[in-house]
Amino acid sequence: MSALSLRVRKARATARLSQAELATRVGVKRSAVTQWEHPAGTKPSVGHLIQIALETDVAFEWLATGRGPTRSNTAELVPPMIMDDFARDEHESQALNYLRHFSPSKRRMALEILAVMSR
Repeated sequence: MSALSLRVRKARATARLSQAELATRVGVKRSAVTQWEHPAGTKPSVGHLIQIALETDVAFEWLATGRGPTRSNTAELVPPMIMDDFARDEHESQALNYLRHFSPSKRRMALEILAVMSR
């Protein structure tokens, strides 16, 4: 059995999912999951590997390569950034750079000044 097929099977079994359940969640037929777990079967695409990792809560790198921790550690993930918080022009970019160098108390003061000025 290939190492990848073993990891797919282990991820599915650890998540307590049947082949049919995983197939439904990934959006494929059960026979595809059977193939992925078979020693001489087909390999899942990168997109399917991502979906398998998400559905079984394993680390993508481990699933795809066998390296790194088995479980995904969501506590270490960087929270998503809100796109509206990025600078829209050169002046906003410059202001953000200045703010990032301020101490927390100076940053609060600068925000209060900006709030008063925006009224």
